[in-house]
Amino acid sequence: MPTRILPAVGDADAVRSVTTLLSQLPDAEPIAPVVDSTQLVDTLARLAAESVDELPEVVVVHERIGPVPALELIREVALRFPAVGVILVTSDASPGLFQAAMDYGARGLVALPLNYEELASRVQAVAQWSAGVRRHLGGAIEVYTGVGGTVVSVNGAKGGTGATVVSVQLALAAQASGRSTALVDLDLQTGDIASYLDVQFRRSVVDLATITDITPRVLADAVFRHDTGLALLLAPGEGERGEEVTERAARGIVSALRTRYEVVVVDCGAQISGAGAAVVEMADTALLVTTPDVVAVRGAKRAVRMWDRLQIRKAEETTVVVNRHTRGTEIQPALIQKITGTAVAGTPVPAAFKELQGVVDAGRLHELDNKSTVKQALWALAGELGLVKAGAVDRRAGRASFRRRKEGGG
Repeated sequence: MPTRILPAVGDADAVRSVTTLLSQLPDAEPIAPVVDSTQLVDTLARLAAESVDELPEVVVVHERIGPVPALELIREVALRFPAVGVILVTSDASPGLFQAAMDYGARGLVALPLNYEELASRVQAVAQWSAGVRRHLGGAIEVYTGVGGTVVSVNGAKGGTGATVVSVQLALAAQASGRSTALVDLDLQTGDIASYLDVQFRRSVVDLATITDITPRVLADAVFRHDTGLALLLAPGEGERGEEVTERAARGIVSALRTRYEVVVVDCGAQISGAGAAVVEMADTALLVTTPDVVAVRGAKRAVRMWDRLQIRKAEETTVVVNRHTRGTEIQPALIQKITGTAVAGTPVPAAFKELQGVVDAGRLHELDNKSTVKQALWALAGELGLVKAGAVDRRAGRASFRRRKEGGG
C-alpha cells in the first residue's frame, strides 16, 4: 500500500522542491500540498470525519509554515490526530531543535537543503510507525474533528462593552445543550469571570504557562469545575503575573483545551496582549463586542485595523456583536458593519441592565432568569454561531436546558 504524504509548506519555492522530491520516493503518494496551518488542520479534520483510514500516514511540515508556528502546529496535529506521523523540515538541525520537535510530537526531522536519502529514510520510518499505531489501536483511535474543539475568542471594542457577560452566557448555552465546554479568562490583569460566577480558586491560567506538555491530568488540575458543568480556567488573582502567559503559552493552553472540550470560549478582554492575539488568530470564531455608540464603534474599528496590520485576523473574518442595542439609537448594526468592514451577528443583545444587575451584584450570572431578554438573545447568538446542539429550551424543567429536536438530531 502506498504511503500517503501531506506536505504543509507556505513558501512557493519550497512547495515545488518538497513536492518534487516527495513524488520521487518509492511507494509514495503525495497529496496536494496545503499552504498554511489552518488549511492543514481543516484538511485533516475533514479526512478524519470520513474515516481514520482516510488520514495520511505522514505529514511534512516546513519550518516557514504559518500563521501558527511550526512547533505549535506539530503539537496540535499530534494531539488531535495521534495516528499521523509528523516530520519537520528545517534549516536548523541542532540537537536543541531536534529535542524540541520530539517534545512537541514530531516523529522525525529532516534538514534543509533536502537530501533524497535522508528524506526517504525518515518518511519510511514514520510511515511504518503510523501503520503500527493504526494496527495496534484499530478502531480505538480517537481523533478530534472539526465537529468538536471549536474555539471562540471574545474581545471588547473598549472596556465596559460587556465582553465577559457575552463570554459567560455563550459558554453556559453550549454547556446546557450537552456540549463539554471550557471557559477561559485571558483578560490577564483585570479578568473577573470568577467574580461573575462566585468562584474561589487557587489555580489559574498562569499555572500552565511554563508547561510545554500539557497532559489531560495537568489540565484537570488547573481547571475549576463549576456547578453548571463548565470547566473554568481563570485569570490570576495577581494581575502582574499575567505577563507570565506568553503567546507560545497561550497557543499551547488553547490547543490542549480544544482536544478535551467540544467548545472553548476565551474572554480576551479589551486590551490585546501577545497571548490574546494568539488566541484571536487561532480561533474558529472571533467576536468583537461593541455598544452602539460613537466611542465604542470607533474602538471596534481601531481593533479591526490593528488586527489586520498585525496579520492576526482579517476584518471579514471577524464578527461584531452589538450589545445594549435599542431600536431608537442612531447607530444600528448595518451601520456598524459598514464602518468596521466586519460581519455583524444577526442577533443583537438588548439594553436591559436591570435584568442583569441583581445576578451581577450577587456574583450569580449563571442564575440569570430564563425570561431575561439579554439571556434569550445571547443563547440565540450561541445557536447562530453553532455552539449549541440543535434543540429547544425545555421550560418544563424550570431551568435553561436544551432538548434535541426529534427530526434532524443534534
